[in-house]
Amino acid sequence: MVSLNPVRILKHEAEEEKGEIARLSSFVGAIAIGELVKSTLGPKGMDKILVANGRNAGQIEVTNDGATILRAVGVDNPAAKILVDMSRVQDDEVGDGTTSVTVFAAELIREAEKLVEQKLHPQTIIAGWRQAADVARTALQGAAADNSANQERFREDLLNIARTTLSSKILSQHKEHFAKLAVDAVLRLKGSGSLSAIQRIKKLGGCLEESFLDEGFLLDKKPGVHQPKSVKNANILIANTPMDTDKIKVFGSSIKVDSMSKIAELEVAEKEKMKEKVDKILAHNINVFINRQLIYNYPEQLFADAGVMAIEHADFDGIERLALVTGGEIVSTFDNPDLVKLGKCDLIEQVMIGEDTLLRFSGVPLGEACTVVIRGATQQIIDEAERSLHDALCVLAATVKESRVVYGGGCSETLMATAVFKLAAETAGKEAMAIESFGRALMQLPTIIADNAGYDSAQLVSELRAGHSQGKSTMGLDMNNGKVGCMKELGITESFAVKRQVLMSAAEAAEMILRVDNILKSAPRRRVPDRGYC
Repeated sequence: MVSLNPVRILKHEAEEEKGEIARLSSFVGAIAIGELVKSTLGPKGMDKILVANGRNAGQIEVTNDGATILRAVGVDNPAAKILVDMSRVQDDEVGDGTTSVTVFAAELIREAEKLVEQKLHPQTIIAGWRQAADVARTALQGAAADNSANQERFREDLLNIARTTLSSKILSQHKEHFAKLAVDAVLRLKGSGSLSAIQRIKKLGGCLEESFLDEGFLLDKKPGVHQPKSVKNANILIANTPMDTDKIKVFGSSIKVDSMSKIAELEVAEKEKMKEKVDKILAHNINVFINRQLIYNYPEQLFADAGVMAIEHADFDGIERLALVTGGEIVSTFDNPDLVKLGKCDLIEQVMIGEDTLLRFSGVPLGEACTVVIRGATQQIIDEAERSLHDALCVLAATVKESRVVYGGGCSETLMATAVFKLAAETAGKEAMAIESFGRALMQLPTIIADNAGYDSAQLVSELRAGHSQGKSTMGLDMNNGKVGCMKELGITESFAVKRQVLMSAAEAAEMILRVDNILKSAPRRRVPDRGYC
């Protein structure tokens, strides 16, 4: 009798999960990610403390921003990684809705798990979801309003969107102040939507309400010793060049001299080369020189003698933004002054913020440039405040481009779910179960918002569904008073672009995870032992 040994296809230590086991593994990973962030959803959501390890050991972040939490959490499950990447894309695209999109995708997967247990094929579920997503998007588009033609109403829309975005953040106590600040900053962009013209500077001290918007550009640097502290009609040369390339600094090198005068000659030669470079820079007919790298004492003295303000070691992000707002370009060589585009500015002066001295560039060519200075008691508070403000600015910039708005507080989700349930009732066949599951997943968002606030979600959500079924399409959750209210009267408005992105991204990610029936993990690469050399 011949014994047949199983044929091994995969490499040794490679792993394979098939069929139901693979699907269950994906479902568990996605649902776990949803559970992790769902307590942060809504205006009464809780925060997470993230503690770093490794190089930044002990460093902590306190946040309720979904993308920040998921970026910090190391995940090994493939489905969980898909949701983490999806939240990151949501953050990059529209800036907000990172928690909503993750929770919605996780709830879709939870519903899919129940349907698979009832022997529904994944492709049947996907076919139903696609119909449901189309109907939900159509319902959302039908409910969207566009007030961009009326400047006053559009500004009020933007303020309401900023308030809604900030109400779930650390800035909720000061949302009026920060909403106005964010809207003023974005409206300065004159519809360009380029947030690179808005700089954010974090300064410890004071309280959050002392944060302010400064027109122009602030650079967290000081001019050199004995140099002008303010310059009018500035011609600015922005450079990224080493000012010490001609110094003898080859490690391990040694120079033998037979007298002290030779050392003096070496120093003179170094200084001559430095002076030659400074002379080339001054030939550009400038009164301000800003360098990405260090300038050192001798060139600094030469600039002071020439009456030029020289600023060294300007951070790269700062110097790129400075080049943008002053209309200059970053240069590295100085042999052709006529080809170099200098930055312009009406006035450069020193200003005090708290105990720190900064340089303010006023009257820059890019008139929309401005700086938001964020104050706060601790580093964690101002870091989270900056993340919150960044979300608000991104959402407002997206709304200026796509000016339609919808109502928040679970109103849009209930509106979409009502349309989806109607489609499910009219659909014959197994797809109806999948369509209905899509509607249930949508209704989980207002349910979680109510749960996080400590209210009776079953009561509130049933009232909300009843209201929408009766045609009251502006009904939503008033989380300040723990009841159902009219979102139009309360001014709880959200960006249509954000809601649409949440709907489509979550549906696509959940569909991708549901399609999986096999997970292959490659064998770990073995490290070759170091045998040394003979």
